[in-house]
This record gives sequence, structure tokens and C-alpha cells, in this order.
Amino acid sequence: MTSKNKFGFGPLETPAAPKSRERNVGPMGAAVRDAAESLQETTEAKVEQRRQNATDAKAYRTAQDEGRVLSTVPLADVMTTDLPRDRLDLEAVAASTEMEELKASIRERGQKEPVELYRDAAGQLQLKKGWRRFTALSQLFAETGDDAFATIIARIEAGESDRLARYIDMVEENVVREDLSFAEMAQVAILAAQDEGTDEVDPDAMVLRLYGSLHKMKRSYIRSFVFLLSALEDDLKWPKAVSRNLGVDVARALKSVEGAAKLRGALRGCATVEEQTAALAAFLEKKPSVAQPPKQVERKEKREFHVGDMKVTARKGECRIVCDDDFAGLPKAQLEYAVEAFQRALREGNPRVTSL
Repeated sequence: MTSKNKFGFGPLETPAAPKSRERNVGPMGAAVRDAAESLQETTEAKVEQRRQNATDAKAYRTAQDEGRVLSTVPLADVMTTDLPRDRLDLEAVAASTEMEELKASIRERGQKEPVELYRDAAGQLQLKKGWRRFTALSQLFAETGDDAFATIIARIEAGESDRLARYIDMVEENVVREDLSFAEMAQVAILAAQDEGTDEVDPDAMVLRLYGSLHKMKRSYIRSFVFLLSALEDDLKWPKAVSRNLGVDVARALKSVEGAAKLRGALRGCATVEEQTAALAAFLEKKPSVAQPPKQVERKEKREFHVGDMKVTARKGECRIVCDDDFAGLPKAQLEYAVEAFQRALREGNPRVTSL
């Protein structure tokens, strides 16, 4: 049986699907592909690096604006003339054993803690914090001539700052370390109150502004030394040597008696710290006693009687009048006249009153 149909041709055969052609990448193609992938990776890395650089630059500018960036500054560019220092006897501190110990540490290990600087109205760098470190480096450079001690690591204040805030920054480090005497803290308060750049002229009020973080008892001690230094001025030659208790007691005594002129005369003749201490102690021993005498148990007498609609209660040292009148509503002059008349009648006597 033939497979052809009546038209004389056989069924159409469907051609087989062509086999897929294998495309192997040649050496040139592989090189191009690798180069494209490498370029893409490099581009992405550069984009990420630029993004990181922008973030770092922004963080740096922020830190710089906030004064958190450290700089290396020549010692010759730093001045200490704008702010009065928080230490009374700078020469003694500069020649002290503690200064020699600090110099030995810097000589061996370098400067570990930065100082803080700011620019004054003329643009000059001024020292705010770190007088001891600045002095130690200055002495080391003068002694050795080594350029390693010719610069100082510093944090420079950015922009304008309140002058009172600079006083607080200057003292806060030493206050926290309890490295300042009460006399030195009082002196800073006095000088800050005299500074035209601050808005406070009362040294007592300045104590709270400068030392608000201290306990109120310590602030009370500082106020006592503010009074002491103001009352004795330059006649108190060694205020830093005055102990806390002695200074507070002398200030309290000066407030209660008129003895400042005599004490200043005694202090003026002192040639040593010991003589000054003895003069202060002698003033306390000779001052009139302001303490209340011991209370004696005694019988208290009281009289009560009425004058018109007024009830009068009389005791030792007290005369109390109670009535419905509004004394607070009366004119002051009228009250003073009535009290003066009452006092005259008591002190001068009244001819109408006969002795009992």
C-alpha cells in the first residue's frame, strides 16, 4: 500500500528543529566582560567613597564648629592676658614641686591633655583652660630649646562665646579636682564681677553663677572669702594660706563688729604667712563676744489688761496690743507718731502716774 494520496504525493514532513548553537565566549569577549564588571564595581566603590567622604566632611565641620577638633599651635601664638587666672600666686605655682612633676611627665610622655583657647576681639589666641600645661611647656622649651616643646595641643573655641561662660570653663576643671582654694575661687568671683564683659556686678551673686554646681555649703564658704578679701584687700598678703575655718570665722567676726581697720593695720605689718595667721587668730580672740549668754531659767511674768477695746499683754521685752483696728491700713507717719508718744511716756514718765 502506497503512502501517497490520490494526488500523487506523500504527507508533508515537518523539518526537525535546528539544534541550538553553542556560543562560547572568546578571549576578547571575556576580556571585555571582565573590564565592564570591573568598571561597574569601581564606579560603585567610588560613589560609596564619595558618599563616605561627604559624611566625614560634614562630621568634621560639625566637630570644628563645636570646638572638638584638636590643633597644634605654636606657644608664641598663645597669650594669657585676657582672662585673669584662677590662681592667686602664679609665680609660686610656676616654681612649685607639682610643676616640676608635670614637666617630668610631659618630657617623658608628651602632652596628654589639650588646653583650650579662644580668640579675643583682636583675633589673638588667648588661653582659657590649661595654664599649668602651658607654663610647663613654656619652661621646658626655655630650658631645652627643643622644638618638641615649642608647640601645644589645643582645642580652639569656635565662634563667639559668652564671657561669663569662659570664666566658668576656666575654673570648672580645677573645681572638680578640688585644686583651688576658697580664696582663689572667691578672687575669681570678685574679678568676674568687675569685668565689664559680664552682666553681673555683685560678687556674691557671681558665686552662684560661677559655682552653681557646688554644694550650697561650699558656696557659703566662698561667699565668706569674698567678703574677707573685699574687706581686707591687699593687706591680706597670703589669702591662699588662710584655712577655710579661720577665714569663715574672721569674715563672720568682721560682719558683726567694727574691726576691719584695726585688723588691716595688724596684717599690714606681717612679714610671713605664720605672722598673718597669728594676726587673724588674735583678732578672733580679742573681738567682742557676739554669742548669746547662756539662758537662765527664770520665772516669766506677764500682765494682761484692757484699755478701751484694746487688749494689752506685757512681758519682758514685749508689749502686744490686740484690737479690731486695721493698723496696716493706717498711714506710716501716724503709726510712727503713736509709737514715739508711747515710747516717750515709758521712758520719760507721766505726771498722771503715781508710784504704787
